[in-house]
Amino acid sequence: MNPVVGVAAFAAVSLATAVIGFYGLRISRTTGDFYVASRTVKPWWNASAIGGEYLSAASFLGVAGLILLSGTDALWYPVGYTAGYLMLLLFVAAPLRRSGAYTIPDFTEARLDSRAVRRVTSLVVVLVGWLYIVPQLHGAALAIRITTGLPAWVGPVAVVGVVCFTVVAGGMRSITFVQAFQYWLKLTALAVPIVFLLFVVGGGDSAAAELPPPSTANPTALAPAGPYQIISLLVALLFGTLGLPHVLVRFYTNPDGQSARRTTLIVLGLLSVFYLFPTAYGMLGRAFAPDLARSGQADALVLLLPGRMIGGVAGDLLTALVVAGAFGAFLSTTSGLVVSLAGVISQDVFGGSVRGFRLAAVVSALVPLGIASMTESQALAGSVGLVFAFTASTICPVLLLGIWWRGLTDTGAIAGMVTGGVLCGSAMVAGSVLGAAQTPSWLAQPAAWTVPAAFAVTICTAREPVLTVHKFLLRSGCPCTAGFIVWSWSLCGGVFWSLRVATVPVRRAPIPNTSQPHVSRGASHDRRHETPRLDDMR
Repeated sequence: MNPVVGVAAFAAVSLATAVIGFYGLRISRTTGDFYVASRTVKPWWNASAIGGEYLSAASFLGVAGLILLSGTDALWYPVGYTAGYLMLLLFVAAPLRRSGAYTIPDFTEARLDSRAVRRVTSLVVVLVGWLYIVPQLHGAALAIRITTGLPAWVGPVAVVGVVCFTVVAGGMRSITFVQAFQYWLKLTALAVPIVFLLFVVGGGDSAAAELPPPSTANPTALAPAGPYQIISLLVALLFGTLGLPHVLVRFYTNPDGQSARRTTLIVLGLLSVFYLFPTAYGMLGRAFAPDLARSGQADALVLLLPGRMIGGVAGDLLTALVVAGAFGAFLSTTSGLVVSLAGVISQDVFGGSVRGFRLAAVVSALVPLGIASMTESQALAGSVGLVFAFTASTICPVLLLGIWWRGLTDTGAIAGMVTGGVLCGSAMVAGSVLGAAQTPSWLAQPAAWTVPAAFAVTICTAREPVLTVHKFLLRSGCPCTAGFIVWSWSLCGGVFWSLRVATVPVRRAPIPNTSQPHVSRGASHDRRHETPRLDDMR
């Protein structure tokens, strides 16, 4: 590929992102605009923005690379990524929006009336965000090196620079516009080239005669994944989606709980359409570019395949479109994570002001940049899968039980997060020390035992709940014990019945108007002014 074309594609995406971010600056004036876009984002806009930030380097590049390496075993990744949003629809979307919180630590503090829980939750959220940003920066380094020949460090530095500008300029309001644009850019960047590639493979062009004969052999001779590996991966992806901070903060931007549920339904459709294309790239890669698997360049398959199969000016143009979509993936996911982390850090450290939000955004982006510069890139989808496992073992238990179980206490929540974090973190460290070839499957995919352990510790160490939290549960629309039964049914296989039950509006007893929603101590005057009234939540 002509390096000039790659540089031009990256520059065009960065310029478009900066322009859209500057537009968001013009209409971002209040604290609510910076934190949750004043809770006025409509379902289609919000769904596109969620798709933009959720479809990261692992989805854009990593899924196709894993299919090249592992074949059908890798299809569990897009299945798990998409099905995780069904879990969000059933158990989290509407109650979380009705809670009136700004961030996940806000929710846990309001639910359990504990500053200690808030501190632990904030620490876990920041750690998860940094772990998730690092693979995006590794993907940017790979894309810059493969497509332009520039030093690998240029990619991460450029991504962090553009993200800091857009987030500092307009906060959540600005990022919403940027991420919605980038979802459709990523979808176009994969869909258009694959149409041309399939046309060439079908013999509709003279270039088909120049293609090598398709390969049917396994390019790596890897053994198929066993039942444990598949189950553990699905546990990580399904439950990990429920705890991703940059995804959950999006539900706070909807006007009400019904809009949050409708947003989730739209996201399910958008993700289902998107994952058709990385799957097609992976299948074509196994047939026409198996050497990439043997040379350790599986994650670059999407970037290199158009140039290999078509070539010439047309191949360069299609590759430039793919490069633009790849950098859209790096920018959108990193910006969503930086916004969510900035909201947490600014409230707990800088007092919850707009100036504090901007300073926290810079800190949130620079720390993972330093980590990425000191570490080497691994398989993108695999590394993100471990982040999902860590999230499922820490944030997910306290979030699910906080919504659906009346008996959760601050002691149980802290014990569960610490247990899950230590177990899963230890498995991740052990896997990196031993290496992929020497790591046993129960360490390579730890979610199957770390997630149940975190849930068990959270439940077993819970003391008698404080009675004051029951008003919060009523305000969030949580049926508590009945909802916990629905949750258990769905996990045992009654997903369709649970969908019917969960989408029925819950009848709640009236709450006296004298009660006020919980406001975090770190909130500014603007934030207290913009907290939704109880009548709006109902």
